Amino acid sequence: MSSDPMSKERIRVGVIGAGANTTSRHIPGLQAIASVEIVSVANRTPASGQRVAQAFNIPKVAGHWSEIIDDPEIDAVVIGTWPYMHARLSIAALEAGKHVMCEARMARDAAEAHAMLAVAQAHPHLVAQIVPSPFTLRVDKTVQRLLAEGYLGDLLAIEIRAGGQFLDKDAPLHWRNDFDLSGFNTMTMGIWYEALMRWVGEAKAVTAMGKTYVKMRRGDLGLLKAVRIPEHIDVIADMACGAQMHLQVSNVAGLLGAPEAYLFGSQGTLRFCDNKLYGGQRGDKQLAEIDIPAQEQGGWRVEEEFVNAIRGRETITHTSFEDGVKYMEFTEAALRSAAEGRTILLPL
Repeated sequence: MSSDPMSKERIRVGVIGAGANTTSRHIPGLQAIASVEIVSVANRTPASGQRVAQAFNIPKVAGHWSEIIDDPEIDAVVIGTWPYMHARLSIAALEAGKHVMCEARMARDAAEAHAMLAVAQAHPHLVAQIVPSPFTLRVDKTVQRLLAEGYLGDLLAIEIRAGGQFLDKDAPLHWRNDFDLSGFNTMTMGIWYEALMRWVGEAKAVTAMGKTYVKMRRGDLGLLKAVRIPEHIDVIADMACGAQMHLQVSNVAGLLGAPEAYLFGSQGTLRFCDNKLYGGQRGDKQLAEIDIPAQEQGGWRVEEEFVNAIRGRETITHTSFEDGVKYMEFTEAALRSAAEGRTILLPL
């Protein structure tokens, strides 16, 4: 940390929802920062909260999430629940005067995302952050630079495909497949779109077709529940930058290989796959790997950015509530288009 006196300010954090990403990244990441203390955790049950507290030496286990929101000694709240609680908790925390870092999949739908943004804008002195899409962090700055330098010429088309697994007909209902818990969020669709926005900006029209192959799955109690979220989706988008984009995300495309993204231009092509960037221009015989300069290489620094923003040292770029609203609008538009058989214009 710097010698800036602001960096020595003590920040007390409460955690609501301690799932895999929270325990593997957020809690250790925050605890590694000087003068940051995680003082309380609330999880789905007191027993699970106690296990997390013991594992990370967190002094207090809250019996209910409201105890963290209402605690006057807590400065910031990390929300690691499933999406159905994101809007409720974020709004409550902001209205209680606490900074918010909310897990990705901002909300269940665009309306909840807009409500979160409105409250954040009403409290501009508070930091409001969505945990970002991590897929492309290493190469983002290089892609942005190459686009600005005209490497592609005119950007014409975008192709993104993500899958690689065969359909599992017998898997239990996961929260990601439960519309009540996840809303319009569909596999990794919103995560890829968020990453794409860093490169080329947002879409202005969306047309999609999706398919759910297993119509009912068994929940925690063994009871069957209808599945409304697609297991395979194709999205065609008219991008504001002038390109046409095709995004396919699938849980049935067995052996597809690693997810990949292509940017096709009038003078060049860029390909992203396996955390590497490849490129070629008119006249080349094939794509070649592009070196990512050390000063451009990005990485995971979500917790550091959150704390620095609270201390007034930087602003949130990964990911702002404004960008979160955009990917929630895209996500909802895709499923609405698939259900209604029509093109949906953005913004909603």
